[in-house]
Amino acid sequence: MIKKFLTLATATAMAITAAAEGYQVNTLSARQGGMAHTGVAQKLGAESMYFNPAGMAFMGNTLDLQGSFNAVFPSASATLPDGKKYDTDCDASTPLMFNAAFSIYDNLKAGISFYTPYGSGINWGTSWPGAALNQRVKLAAYTVQPTFSWRITDRLSVGAGLTLSWGNVNLDKGLISPSTMDVMVGLLKATGQLDPATPAFNGTTPASINIQGTTDVAFGFNVGAMYDINDQITVGAQFRSKSMLKVKKGTASVDYVNSLAQGLLESELALIDHADFSSEMPMPWVLTFGASYRPVDKLLLAFDAQLTGWKAYKKLDISFLDPNLSRFDQHLEKNYHNSWAFRLGAQYGITDRFDIRAGLILDLTPVNKQHYNPETPGMTKIEPSVGLSFRPIKNLSIDLSMLYVIGLGADNAVGTYTDMLAPKINALLPAEQHLPLTQTFVADYKTRALVPSIGISYAFAL
Repeated sequence: MIKKFLTLATATAMAITAAAEGYQVNTLSARQGGMAHTGVAQKLGAESMYFNPAGMAFMGNTLDLQGSFNAVFPSASATLPDGKKYDTDCDASTPLMFNAAFSIYDNLKAGISFYTPYGSGINWGTSWPGAALNQRVKLAAYTVQPTFSWRITDRLSVGAGLTLSWGNVNLDKGLISPSTMDVMVGLLKATGQLDPATPAFNGTTPASINIQGTTDVAFGFNVGAMYDINDQITVGAQFRSKSMLKVKKGTASVDYVNSLAQGLLESELALIDHADFSSEMPMPWVLTFGASYRPVDKLLLAFDAQLTGWKAYKKLDISFLDPNLSRFDQHLEKNYHNSWAFRLGAQYGITDRFDIRAGLILDLTPVNKQHYNPETPGMTKIEPSVGLSFRPIKNLSIDLSMLYVIGLGADNAVGTYTDMLAPKINALLPAEQHLPLTQTFVADYKTRALVPSIGISYAFAL
């Protein structure tokens, strides 16, 4: 029973790694962030390695260097059926991206990109009512992508990159619910095993577990094509492959809120303190296609549609390194579905040195509300953005953008967890007073995030 609870904790940690609608996914480029992070049908120089490798083939410079720094300020709230509301207290996360591309021939370009596609965190506090599902999580993921891009004709190009991704996660979650612990304390008092003056826990989580793991490098690829229909319209498509993230040896540790909790629970929780586990999960494929249109020289319009293959994420398999614990291996149901994100952006050149941008993202959720966890509250989001670029000298650009994430809410979302003390308590209670072995946590969730970005790029002309 205890091991089953540990695996549930691990599952939530791994699930955030692949959150399709996490804040960080839309905020890697300061320049394109102002256009709702469109880019699959735009010629962006070195940044095309991320948006569509084929676009880099149209780069007209010997060397193109770009970097973007982002800050994600997220917040979330959960409202329980009794009307009580709980808010997160989150630190900012800082996704970033660096790109360097160079010209081999006029029609052949190469480059390398480094970016953090995931890098968010959330903190619900140690003793909120959903602590048994999640208290706090911090995630960092990294990708390096070497890329080649070839312009086959004046209008047609293709590109391909190899992706090397790895990451780490640090998760805290409650192991024992305060209400169940209070039942146990009451029984021990009634049987004379505890002093009658022993205080109740009254909503304070008695014991929590910390889960930490680092993945091996996962390999994949990123390919794309781009075609100029005419001088005004460009179309593009990109496919990022499915790859696997694997934790070969993660570690767990148990923390107690006080000496009373430790004295009562340590014998039960000793098995999971410093236990090792392994796990793997898919990073699903992503298909993006879109078009850009320049009705006049100063105005650029762009639309991207992105489909993420989350249907592949049906379950999460977790295995313990100790062969004697194989009976506790878990196959946790997720049942995600494929999800779409739609992006519409515009850029207008006010002068030769100054551009302004605006955009809007509709990001549809893949999360199954019957298998819900608040480590990254999943819901459909609307995300408006604005941005600008200023070029103080010809080849230098300073880019700024602001994205606002508005979650449309997830009502009556259901999370379930195993009450590990229930069997022990039920053995001391008449059948009609037995506690349920599986507890259900239902809440209405809302999310918001503010994402400012700053970037700089410099191009060495031919």
